[in-house]
Amino acid sequence: MITTKLAVDAIGWAGAIVLLLAYTGVSFRRIAATSWLYQGSNAAGSICLVLNTLYYHAYPSTFVNLIWIAIAVTAGMTAKSPANKDASEA
Repeated sequence: MITTKLAVDAIGWAGAIVLLLAYTGVSFRRIAATSWLYQGSNAAGSICLVLNTLYYHAYPSTFVNLIWIAIAVTAGMTAKSPANKDASEA
């Protein structure tokens, strides 16, 4: 049986992995920092971490991740999607 704590821990670890994969992709130039993939990964990973940190009452970390989500969503709204990139290069 999956307990709430185990589920919250799994969500937190999944968020951490998503954020690290996104950062690795940008650092090694596999993902563009202006791409929707990078910004979406940042938002998704941070949402997972917010759920985890709220559960554990780690409010400073929750605050940082909420700001991270806001930045990712704002940047994602102007990010280059594959369709937009092709159109702008034509």
